[in-house]
Amino acid sequence: MNEKEYNNYPYKKGIFGLKEAILDDLGLSDFEVILTGGGTEALYIIMRAMLKDNDEVITSDPSYFIIHHFIEVSKGIPTNLPIYKNPWKYTPEQINEAVNRKTKMILLIDPINPLGTGYSKDEVKAICEIANDNNLFVLNDITYRDFADSHTLTSEFAPEKTIIAYSVSKNCGMAGMRTGALVAPPELMHGMRVFNTNDLSINVLGQRAALAALETKNEWMPNVKKITRNNQKIIKKCVDKTDGVFLPVYPSQANMFLIDISERKIKSEEMQNKLLYEHNIFVRAGNYVSKSFGDRFIRTSFSIPEEGIKKFVDVFPGVVEELSSS
Repeated sequence: MNEKEYNNYPYKKGIFGLKEAILDDLGLSDFEVILTGGGTEALYIIMRAMLKDNDEVITSDPSYFIIHHFIEVSKGIPTNLPIYKNPWKYTPEQINEAVNRKTKMILLIDPINPLGTGYSKDEVKAICEIANDNNLFVLNDITYRDFADSHTLTSEFAPEKTIIAYSVSKNCGMAGMRTGALVAPPELMHGMRVFNTNDLSINVLGQRAALAALETKNEWMPNVKKITRNNQKIIKKCVDKTDGVFLPVYPSQANMFLIDISERKIKSEEMQNKLLYEHNIFVRAGNYVSKSFGDRFIRTSFSIPEEGIKKFVDVFPGVVEELSSS
């Protein structure tokens, strides 16, 4: 800030060291990086670059449906495989059954937004084998990777087919900085660059903040994980004591999970609005992340100070009772 670097256009390729820090974070020295305005822009570029008319992308429901919108804008077709049931994620068998001659890509959000489910190394390997056997690309959205107990990149088993959407919004707490990256093998990058609109690079303050965060991540990320796990426990105790609601996935491998409210016949938008407008607590209605199951749950994030979590658990049971009786 003191150097007023923000008065000038950033270097087109990004500030020195940031791309290298991202690749080092992933352990992928042979891949290339395009800096993007958050991970969401990376997702948009990928879909525009990779899809042609009527190409199918293996997607789930629930999911981060902004990606599905990008698929449709690119004239592709999302499959929306239902995963709102145990094991609350894709199975390799489910993916394999959905593959056909139109399939171009598998979208693997790991851990899953919004469920918080993670994939084991064996599951990632099995999914990558399907991709390799059918000449499919794998879009690995790893936004919540740092919250997981363990994580395996698809590049370990399908390096030539993997495209990664990378973000510092959640792990580094810098969503407002809109800083992310598209990471892929060199042979795939040429087609991606055509759709990159950031000829003058991205927010230079976001770049500086991202570099500082990545260079020190080992010092503070363990405590962030500790806080989020403790916050999960607090919410779970509250949910367990509230009749007719439950957590489909616990513990979450991300910084959010779902609270199923369907048994209480409460509409998720009513829950969202009541918490927001009467208690100044923001949760997401399920229809933001699901077309088929969205009225059954709310999405609750918990990578915040503990006092915010305690405020939520203080009012949640009463809100459930009030909406159930209305």
